[in-house]
Amino acid sequence: MTMMMMRERLKTVAKGLAITAGLFAAMTGGASAESRPAKELFGGMKLPARAAPAAYGSYAKGCIAGAVAIPVDGPNWQAMRLSRNRRWGHPQMISLLERLSKDAPSVGWPGILIGDVSQPRGGPMLSGHASHQIGLDADIWLTPMPDRRMSAKEREDLPFTSMLKENKFLTVDTKRWTPAHARLIMLAASYPQVERIFVNPAIKKKLCDTWTGDRSALGKVRPIYGHDAHFHIRIGCPQGTAGCKPQAAVGPGDGCDKSLAWWFTDEPWAKPKKDPNAKPPKPPRPMQLSDLPKACAVVLQAPSPDSEMAATYGSGTIAVSALAAAPASANEAVPAIAAQMPDVPNVVPIPLPRPAGY
Repeated sequence: MTMMMMRERLKTVAKGLAITAGLFAAMTGGASAESRPAKELFGGMKLPARAAPAAYGSYAKGCIAGAVAIPVDGPNWQAMRLSRNRRWGHPQMISLLERLSKDAPSVGWPGILIGDVSQPRGGPMLSGHASHQIGLDADIWLTPMPDRRMSAKEREDLPFTSMLKENKFLTVDTKRWTPAHARLIMLAASYPQVERIFVNPAIKKKLCDTWTGDRSALGKVRPIYGHDAHFHIRIGCPQGTAGCKPQAAVGPGDGCDKSLAWWFTDEPWAKPKKDPNAKPPKPPRPMQLSDLPKACAVVLQAPSPDSEMAATYGSGTIAVSALAAAPASANEAVPAIAAQMPDVPNVVPIPLPRPAGY
């Protein structure tokens, strides 16, 4: 064996030992990681895990390897609130957003403003969402894209525009709401990979009352708290991702039934009754790394790409079509522990009970 071959062999061994040490530290949950809430660990990551795309866990309790960023600007989209660094997602999610932006002008919508998708490695967020943790959720503003490129400051400061009347309970403001809003939401719901579109109950009712087109996808549009200035797209677990926890299918029908009527009763909005004799509840414990699927510890420790550009969708350094179409395969750096999933919830936690199908 030549001296050069020996050097290369030693480099390979050293690299393997370093990876093994990192995996061991991640899987055993080091004290420094366990002492910090998971939202701080994942919220502090600036770049994704360099790995094959794979979602682990559920929409509200998981992480993502191999996420890609949607570019700040596209022909028919602009990404908003750039300081949050939440324009990362599974390639199939990012591909869907690109398709929606291309199709939007055909329904009278000039282009989309993209809100939060996910963090670079998913996981719990420092603020805002309970879901958006595995790169399969995205928010689209109910504000049309302007006919110019906004500055970074404008994207931070532009206020949300609610579609509801200020002084009338659960009523859409027809001075703001247009048929184009309805067409955009129903366009997004029409894509087969989309499982749910979350909107405010008043918006769902407006669609139920006025939508005259194909109603077969209307059942995917689900009423939920908030969501009066944006709608939330959720796609299903990509084919072949064993570690991704799917959500139960929505119920049959268009959803314009008693499950929608429930939102217009007092029950969803009633404050919980307090027991004067009960002890004050303890503050909820922040989600820890150990609460997430075991694979997420490995995702957190995985190496990053060389730069943000190297992990940006369509940048020329990513085989976009291949990533978007291929099932996510297991990452070499994420061993079989991903299959040993702890129990995780099927739905985003909501403080009050709701009808089935969410």
